[in-house]
Amino acid sequence: MPAPTGAQHLADALTALGTEVVFGLPGVHNLPLWEALADTDIRLVGVRHEQTAGYAADGYARATGKLGVALVTTGPGAANTLAAVGEAMASAAPVLIIATDIPSTLRRPGVVRGVLHETSDQQAMFAPVTKAGFTVTSADQVAATLHRAARLALQPQSGPVYLGIPTDFLSERTPARRPPRSHARPAEIPDLTEAEALLAAADRPLIWAGGGALRAEAGEAIGKLAERLAAPVLTTFGARGLLPVDHPCLAPNPVHAPEVGALWDEADVVLAIGTDFDGLMTQNWLMPKPEKLIAINVDPDDAAKNYQPDVTLVGDARVLVEALKVEERSGIAALVGRLAKVSARVRRRIKEEEPQAADLLSTLDEVLPSDAVVVADMCVAGYWIGGFHRVRAPRKLAYPMGWGTLGYGFPAALGASAAGSGRAICVTGDGGFLFGCGDLHTLAQEQLPVTTIVVDDGGYGMLRYDQDRAGLPRRGVDWDSPDFVGLARSFGVHADRVSGFGRAFRRLLGEFVESDEPNVLVVRAKMAPPLNTSPRWYRKESP
Repeated sequence: MPAPTGAQHLADALTALGTEVVFGLPGVHNLPLWEALADTDIRLVGVRHEQTAGYAADGYARATGKLGVALVTTGPGAANTLAAVGEAMASAAPVLIIATDIPSTLRRPGVVRGVLHETSDQQAMFAPVTKAGFTVTSADQVAATLHRAARLALQPQSGPVYLGIPTDFLSERTPARRPPRSHARPAEIPDLTEAEALLAAADRPLIWAGGGALRAEAGEAIGKLAERLAAPVLTTFGARGLLPVDHPCLAPNPVHAPEVGALWDEADVVLAIGTDFDGLMTQNWLMPKPEKLIAINVDPDDAAKNYQPDVTLVGDARVLVEALKVEERSGIAALVGRLAKVSARVRRRIKEEEPQAADLLSTLDEVLPSDAVVVADMCVAGYWIGGFHRVRAPRKLAYPMGWGTLGYGFPAALGASAAGSGRAICVTGDGGFLFGCGDLHTLAQEQLPVTTIVVDDGGYGMLRYDQDRAGLPRRGVDWDSPDFVGLARSFGVHADRVSGFGRAFRRLLGEFVESDEPNVLVVRAKMAPPLNTSPRWYRKESP
């Protein structure tokens, strides 16, 4: 029996890793991989743009916590994924980009010879937006290099990794080198004495939980600690759903609402778990540093790059939170009462400022199935959802506020739905949807359970708001919208339209999310942006 090809080695390695789905686009250099994957149980979802493959892998990773895999071809195919890879990097999504490269036999170091799809250094294109990059140097190293890349992508802090394979190695027959064994050492618990003493002495403790806490599955431990401390829990965009919506210590989102921000201002000790305090959450660091700050993080540099902690505990968030010994204190009833008042004020503010947003949020809360995954794009409606939607469980919201990539929502929803963990509900604007609407064809072909809500406000609504607010003439932000319903139907996807988020929207959305098929609901509506968008931040620089 002949030795396996490099492509077969890669397919076998992906199978050994437990890969369920791969998103890709065929190209002249990667066709052997399509052939090899056809002989496995891995589902290969063919898309219509490489950017979609990257975003779909990200959506899959966020919905499952597993490795998301994108398979693309050489040169322009690889380059087309860069925006998606950058979003995965900023949001710590474990994504593996597998890209072919020109044949090793035609490569001449330091010279671009004009080979089809040639780049002088394809791996280098990915350096700013990945944890690491690998280029296979011989066919027998394909499997071992893939295992190494996958392990690094999943290792905290997780993130995207690039794997390049010269195309000639895919057809070369060779015995595979055995993948290196992983020798994970038991994590050591750092000295918790100082942190425990600060928490015990705190009069007004507060817990700030970030995406690292969610990825570490630390929600239950954080919830128990919060109850012992009688401390409110604020969650970042990346940690939405960390605690159940009815948890007594969960503060309403977002911290950008003054009523919620007051909880931070009053805290004398903040326990920050799995967060780097980025500019979007802190209103560009205008939130004052607390009197005492304790940070739990896998990376001490990440923990200290924006606010300097008084105590840094390096390690797994769940393990360290479970290890903290803090006596139960009184005050939980008073906290519950206060948070209820804060929540009521926030909801009243929404209803007064933007009734359509209030209708959208209440409909999603009442109509969506309990296992639905909501994927929001960078659009006005998406900002309202990222900030105020009641997320019922971990990994039930994907929101691209890591890098802020417009056009994320629809393709990422394809990946979230392919995970099989519930129907994906994409909320996107007309502008963002047009970035990847060609993958309506993928939606129809794969019959993915996605309901796409396209909020059509006739242009780039957020940018229109910025121009209006600055007293500038509108330039490049308005258009005559295409027939989105007709577009979806032309691909064989059921679609309908409504005006506003009233009764007709509620009725149709209820019907759409109960369907077994993909569908698109177009909503003609204009809304003002919420408080969690930078033009509306309430904290301002001193004059």
